[in-house]
Parts: sequence; C-alpha cells; structure tokens
Amino acid sequence: MIQRRSLAVALAAGIALPRGAAAADWQQRFAYPTGWGGNRNWTDKDYRIGNYSGGYETMLRARPIAAPAQASTLKTAPAESLKAFAPIAESAADYLKAWPVTGLLIARKGTVLLESYQFDRKPDMRMTSWSMAKSVTSLLLGICLDRGLVRSMDDTPQMYVDELKGTLHGGIALRHLANMSSGAAVLHDRDNPTIYPRAFLGSGSDLETVVRGWNAVQEPPGTRYNYNELCPLTVGMVIRQVTGKPLAAFCEEALWQPLGAEGSASWLCDSKGKEFNCIGFGARLRDWARLAQLIAQDGIMEGRQVVSKKWVDECSSWSAADAQVRHGTAMRGFGYKNFFWHPKADGSWMMMNGHHGQRVLVDRVTQTVLVQTAVEAEGPWQAQLLQMFGAATKVGLPA
Repeated sequence: MIQRRSLAVALAAGIALPRGAAAADWQQRFAYPTGWGGNRNWTDKDYRIGNYSGGYETMLRARPIAAPAQASTLKTAPAESLKAFAPIAESAADYLKAWPVTGLLIARKGTVLLESYQFDRKPDMRMTSWSMAKSVTSLLLGICLDRGLVRSMDDTPQMYVDELKGTLHGGIALRHLANMSSGAAVLHDRDNPTIYPRAFLGSGSDLETVVRGWNAVQEPPGTRYNYNELCPLTVGMVIRQVTGKPLAAFCEEALWQPLGAEGSASWLCDSKGKEFNCIGFGARLRDWARLAQLIAQDGIMEGRQVVSKKWVDECSSWSAADAQVRHGTAMRGFGYKNFFWHPKADGSWMMMNGHHGQRVLVDRVTQTVLVQTAVEAEGPWQAQLLQMFGAATKVGLPA
C-alpha cells in the first residue's frame, strides 16, 4: 500500500498548482449554458462546460447509439477496498480542486473505486470525447478484422471503397493510416481550420469530399508519425463500406450493446450524416470506464468476446512495420499504435487521448482503469494524472 505522504510528494514534485483553476466561474451563474460563442466559436470557454456534456447534440447533427436493455455489471467497491484506496482518493480530491475536471472515475476489474463530478455535471450526462473517438474507431476496425470484413492492415482503402481509387488516402495501407503515418502533407494545427468547416461544421460539410481531395504528399507512408484528422476519417469510410452501415449503427450492434453500456451514446456527423469519427463520440463516464474495462480484459465483457485479444495485443505492440510510432520515436515519452497512445514502452498502459483533457487510461496488467473528462488542458496536469494512475495501479486491494 502506498503511503499518502509519499504519494502527495510524488504528485506535487516540481509542480505548482494553479489557484482556483477548478473553482473558476465557467459561467456557473448562467447554469453552464450551451451554444455558439462569439464568431461562432464552438469551443468558447463560456459554453464549454455545457457543450462538452451534451450541448453539442443540440447544436450539431448527431446519430444515436442505443444502449442494451441490460447493462453489464459495474460494482461499487466494498468498504475494505475503499479503505485501502483512501490515500489515492484524498490525492484525487486535491487534484480535482486544482484543475477544471468535469468527471473522474477510477475502477479495477469492474469495481468502481472513485467516481466524482464537478460543475454540476451528473452521471447520466454524455461527455464528449474529442479525439478519444479515434480509439473507438480503432475498436470498430478491430471488429471488422475479426469478422473478416477487412482482410489485412496492409490492405489499402481503395480495395474496399471505390470512391477512393486513385486518391492519396485510397492508396495508403490501413496500418499507416491507423498509425498516423500516412505521408500526406497535412499539419494538425495549421490545417484543422480548413478541414473542420469543410468536413464537419459547415452547412454543406462533407468529410468524404475532403478526404478524396487531399492529395498533397509530404513523404512515403510509414515514414513518420504525423497526427492528423484525415487518417481516422479515411478508416471510417472503410468501416462504413465493409459493414454497409453508418458507424453509429455498427458501433451499436458490434460494440455498444455487447459491451453492456448503461446509457445511449451519440456520434456527431457532417451535413450528410456521416460520422466525423476523428472526434464527436459522447458517452457517460461509466460507459467510458466499461470501454476501458473491455480493453483491460482482452476484449471480453461478461464472458463475451466483443473484440479479439489479438486486436488488443496488436494495438499495444510494435513490429518492424510500426517502427516510426514506437515509444520515444513517435514522440517524447509516448508511443502510438492503431489510434491508441502509450505512456509506457512495454505497451502495458493504453491511453485514449482527447482535446482539453479527455483521457481514458488502461493498465492491462492490474486491470485498473481511469476516465477523466475536462474543459481545459493548460498546465502540467497530465503529469499528475499519470502519477495518480500509476499509484492507483500499485494499491493492494482485498481480493
């Protein structure tokens, strides 16, 4: 068991906490409104709390993803476990006071050890994922491979989608798309102001037209990690084609219902009704935890193999064909694989990562999972979050 003092020292080492970051107003006096900000800024801070917890569904087109009649079990920890976990819970309370986190949940083996909400957010609210949706796309791609709908990660999209024949993204192996190594001349920060209006936010937005039309080449595929939205959007086109369904419908049938989600989810779409699957997936905090638990349990939920262990293993290991995204090569301190981030070089921790502090962490060894939703990413909070999660994985709990 980790002593609280040593944990507190570890969490605070070299890190100055902001004063009142979590207590900032964030438009509490207006009950955390939803809507468009000035100049139609859809991430305006004045609307962020409300928009990130269901508001986008009132502003933008979204497809529903129905929950099953019966949710899978997510137990509440017994008193002896909570007693053992108390030092982590106390450190988490300090963390929540410091940072604008809307929801925080830690569980192990399907038992919730900590669940907390701020800014009047509630357990039944759907929390938007930002780029954690890319990892949901990865799970759907894995299921397509499991079912033989996609034959190989070395296949190209144009082998499945006729509309992509002769285009840059149509000729890039799925492996390189899922590893953000397409070789396309695209920069995330520079080009998103072009991609988002044309592919998602505009009245005539069409993500497939944007993917087909982006044909500038920077380098050969598989050369370098280059995070961008076009890679997952291309993979989404393949999944729609091979399943014959919208992503939301396939997700409902193949993932959300077998998972035993307790609440319906949603996926934001372009003007044509195609899911903008690089972001836009909304779900309850506890259902994000179920997704994490599914990964921790090698793709099994309550005895049912939802996605294969082979795919989970594939998402947490690197071959020579993935050398450019190994831990420390993709970026300092992290690896990448199939739309998952890796804080550890051995692949034992898998992470979903979203804008403004959305995180899902999975330790495959101890089956400990953490979910965080938030509204800001400024400051060194991620170092604290990883330290807190590491401490949580080491706590010895009663069997």
